[in-house]
Amino acid sequence: MTAAVTRTRLERVRASVGIASLALQQIEDDLRAADVDQEELAAILRELIEDTDPPGGFMAAVAQLLTAAACRAEQVEPDRDGDASCPLHEAAALITDDAGQRLIWAARALHPQQGDI
Repeated sequence: MTAAVTRTRLERVRASVGIASLALQQIEDDLRAADVDQEELAAILRELIEDTDPPGGFMAAVAQLLTAAACRAEQVEPDRDGDASCPLHEAAALITDDAGQRLIWAARALHPQQGDI
């Protein structure tokens, strides 16, 4: 792989991370607004986990990104011992299983929707 290709890929990733960071900052600013009530806060939390594009919401997209990194790490790890890929798989699982579920619980506590158990 040439340095130019690597640099271009890294530049794209860096730019994408910058865009995502700006978007997350906007969400944080909206969350900090003094006029956000419990119903709107619940709706914002649900948006992070229930949005249909990408399927499964933002949290699922982050988990998918980490899983893709883990799969690639499995292929390039020098000893193929899982030192890099295992923590990435675990991080993806924590986001999906733990963080996602906690967002659901928080949204339900703030504002139950019809059909919530």
